[in-house]
Amino acid sequence: MITNEALERVRGWFSGRLPQDWQTEPADISIDRDEIVVTLHLPDVEPGQTEAETEGARAGRASAFREDTREQRIAIAREAQHRYERTVSWGVRIGEHEELYTHLASPTMTRLRQPQRQVLDTLVDAGVARSRADALAWCVRLVAQHEDDWLAELREAMTHVADVRTKGPTA
Repeated sequence: MITNEALERVRGWFSGRLPQDWQTEPADISIDRDEIVVTLHLPDVEPGQTEAETEGARAGRASAFREDTREQRIAIAREAQHRYERTVSWGVRIGEHEELYTHLASPTMTRLRQPQRQVLDTLVDAGVARSRADALAWCVRLVAQHEDDWLAELREAMTHVADVRTKGPTA
């Protein structure tokens, strides 16, 4: 569990380390045990004549930013990875367009009884997912999408517990 203090330290470090011209507002930083994801907010494009044109321009700007900043992002990521012992991944948000560059997809082992496996197999058989692993990932995304407020409240409560633990006596 990542404490609020640890998250604030990481956000502060990136805030001081990222070039100001890369963003129109502070970067979004999310952290788990394996990865730090830095999502930068870039200036939006001029609206096109159609939504498809605007979306294409946003995707083009995201691609150009990725190529133009590659070396500098790699250098920053190496520093952060050494400092925080986590992989650093990057993403951008331009208007309604959000794009994550190379990021982790960590394998997760789980034991499921037959009723749960049947749910996954139904999703595979229906063409919703290519495999049980994809079906399980689909289920997790669905829960996160529909239970976002509840999950946010649970994460906040866990953070408070972690903060209290750090203030307790040491062994």
